[in-house]
Amino acid sequence: MNEPFQLIRSSTIDGPRRGRFTTPHGSFETPCFAPCATVGALKGLLPEQARSAGVELVLGNTYHLALRPGAELIAAAGGLHRFMAWDGPILTDSGGYQVFSLAGKRRVSDDGVVFAGTDAGAALELTPREALRIQSLLGSDIAMVLDECPPAGATGTELADACRRTVLWAERARALHDERGGLSASGQALFGIVQGGWDVTKRSEVADALVAMDFDGYAVGGVSVGETKEQMDIAIEASTPRLPEAKIRYLMGVGEPDDLFEGVLRGIDMFDCVTPTRHGRNNRVYVRSGFFNMRNATFREDFRPIDETCGCPCCSRYTRAYVRHLALAREMNAAILQSLHNLWFLENLVQGLRTRIEAGDDEVALRAWFAEEYPGFAQRPRANGR
Repeated sequence: MNEPFQLIRSSTIDGPRRGRFTTPHGSFETPCFAPCATVGALKGLLPEQARSAGVELVLGNTYHLALRPGAELIAAAGGLHRFMAWDGPILTDSGGYQVFSLAGKRRVSDDGVVFAGTDAGAALELTPREALRIQSLLGSDIAMVLDECPPAGATGTELADACRRTVLWAERARALHDERGGLSASGQALFGIVQGGWDVTKRSEVADALVAMDFDGYAVGGVSVGETKEQMDIAIEASTPRLPEAKIRYLMGVGEPDDLFEGVLRGIDMFDCVTPTRHGRNNRVYVRSGFFNMRNATFREDFRPIDETCGCPCCSRYTRAYVRHLALAREMNAAILQSLHNLWFLENLVQGLRTRIEAGDDEVALRAWFAEEYPGFAQRPRANGR
């Protein structure tokens, strides 16, 4: 099988890139934003609504789907694509994020992670082999290796152990992937995950170790876990220059507009996050000037669209006053409309970046475009000088 990632345009190894990633369920263009379908559903939205917003790739979660309804049941249904009625590419996380988020309910060793039982079922043990077995049953197009995501600010032994285990588990996953014939046999790509907090040396060491294993793509993990925006940028800048130019790069768990933009400037190709639908359920919407809280009394008699410059179906049909009314009445339609608008907003942003990069814009031109089109996000402070 040919390499799944095609680099269409790039000026520097750690600068803005335009590409395309091909899977058995179609291609997605990069830069790309993937919303989270954690348990096999985009919260509040149907697959066809996501498609209408420009979504090409969605993300499911190995840990949650293994607990409920179970990977075997999903396999019996024909795989996650058929189970959730999504015919496009799917990436599944390995459960590594839950090593961080469920820190008080798990036990980590060099063998893997044992999570305590929950209301969804019995205890779950994830090893590098088990994480891949579950993802194989799910039938995702992109599988992630099991990794250990350390908390923000981790130093010393805690950070060193997380990095060591991440590399150890990646080696075991890579070996198993090869035993199964790799991408050419299964159609499932396997990505490694760079950890290391914002320790530049650790990031570099883990990246170099993973590159030597030759994965189908590489993720930058361990961000959006409590660090500052400046520290996030440091983590990215310590990772992307070490990664192969010809392989796709994925920044995990990031979805704010300014973070997407700054990540693209640093050579990132794809992103995922729960933010568009989570904000939508909490009446927070993206607009070019920043954010609106749709419950604000300011919008009581405001009969303009949510964002007057947006072309999404919500803005072409519904007013701020109406959406505010739905939010105050606790109507589920409020969450649906706000989530769809937010998703449209982020997809429109990455589509614009693709167009500008393919046209040859450098960082200076991209910053000027972003400042004009998204002034509320271009002004958010980042202290590292870029």
